[in-house]
Amino acid sequence: QHDGNKKVTRKVAIILSLYLITNNKEQTSTTTMKYSLFAVLSALSSFTTAQEDDGLIRMKVMKRSNHEMVAQHLERENKALLMALDAKNNPADITLVASSASLRGAQPSFEEQLAVAQGKSTESVTIKDYSNAQYYGVLEVGSPPQSFTVIFDTGSSNLWVPQINCKNCGYWFMNGGKHKFDHSKSTTYVVDGTDFHIQYGSGDVKGSFSVDDVTLAQDIVIKGQKFAEVSDAGGLGMGYTLGKFDGIMGLGFEGLSLGNAETVFKNAMDQGMVKEG
Repeated sequence: QHDGNKKVTRKVAIILSLYLITNNKEQTSTTTMKYSLFAVLSALSSFTTAQEDDGLIRMKVMKRSNHEMVAQHLERENKALLMALDAKNNPADITLVASSASLRGAQPSFEEQLAVAQGKSTESVTIKDYSNAQYYGVLEVGSPPQSFTVIFDTGSSNLWVPQINCKNCGYWFMNGGKHKFDHSKSTTYVVDGTDFHIQYGSGDVKGSFSVDDVTLAQDIVIKGQKFAEVSDAGGLGMGYTLGKFDGIMGLGFEGLSLGNAETVFKNAMDQGMVKEG
């Protein structure tokens, strides 16, 4: 209660001092104005000190500009290219530039390092950003592979793509429509049939589970991946219709996965397709 009274007193002092300065300019002497300004600064100082002594730790957060992030990305690419060229000329003193970018975690060749530096690696999935709201890339399902643009979502753990004849799954005149999975064209497709129904913050989608091969980064093939074919995405509304993605690949923990489906990366690690950790 005492601290509250002190804060109110400070605020009153600030208001009165400002009133004297702004409303009595002609009658107030220079000396009085100086004392009033001093009172305002003192009150503000004590108020700030009281905030700093409240036991909370305050950290200033600065947003990095898009220009700065792009510049740093280009700088990293340039350094990676120089390191790859140096590795070719000095193989005894090789510095791996692609180990962190390679999904397999194996020692890359010079050609692979150069491809990483140029953004053309078959061991990497390119993530695109749409308005800092959607982060998406391409994966493939089935044999022969059918390509889909998916959001990589850390808040869920299931993979789903729309099936043919899916309701509320986009229109051809909006972003070209959605790519839809046709399991009749896949030689590795296995029917599951279990119902799939997942709720996101923006709405829900419904469908059924299936099993097929999933390909990441062009040549990392995860065999027998359980995923969902969505038959109705109406719950997502216009956000999905206008969005630049076909489906969602969850990157969350296996415990969040519906239908006891192993996550894509859990399957990839179990099959030795990617390096664990």
